[in-house]
Amino acid sequence: MFYETNPDKALRFGDVVKGYVLSNSILQKPISGLEYNFDINIDFPLFSVVLTPCCSISDKIVALCPLKQLRPSIFDNPFFEEDLTRINRPMSPQESVSEVVWSNLGEAERQKRLLVKEGYAFCELFIYENNGLFPPYKITRKDREIKTNYYMIDFKDTYKIKCEKIINPKNSPWDMKYLQLSVDTRSELRKKISDYYGRIPDEDKIKICLNKN
Repeated sequence: MFYETNPDKALRFGDVVKGYVLSNSILQKPISGLEYNFDINIDFPLFSVVLTPCCSISDKIVALCPLKQLRPSIFDNPFFEEDLTRINRPMSPQESVSEVVWSNLGEAERQKRLLVKEGYAFCELFIYENNGLFPPYKITRKDREIKTNYYMIDFKDTYKIKCEKIINPKNSPWDMKYLQLSVDTRSELRKKISDYYGRIPDEDKIKICLNKN
């Protein structure tokens, strides 16, 4: 079960909400001196997702991420197309790419990848299962057209907003909440976003190894 059948009257991590305006600044370069050159982009998405942990929803501040249509490239891998929510969970290196891509890799590269433990594909994305609330749309791929109402969030699109009505999870505008993730799905979201922010860059891995010696 992807969504909770009896949602709480409270804001929770992973909730699908409506009615929030998102904004971000666009710079050509960091501002220095007296020359100011920037734009403010305002977005009013149909739905957004709460990305503040439940216990941290307070002080009129919440982090939101807009729901977006799926990337067409997701459908290049039949493993994902069979169940789009597989992207939300760890998988083997072979499952993370199409059979064509895997077969085109050299034997040495395939063996190298098979030594790696399971991990996430599209590490910055989390797929939201189809629901009657979501408008359907079409994705064109090569010689076919795919109709779907699955959506996704991209962790890179996360915004912080201030809202006078957000006091704590139970004292917030829960009437603008439309869907709540099940406990299991919320756990998957928590694990994937933790993995996304917890990745260690190669240069830090080298430093860690040197410090151990």
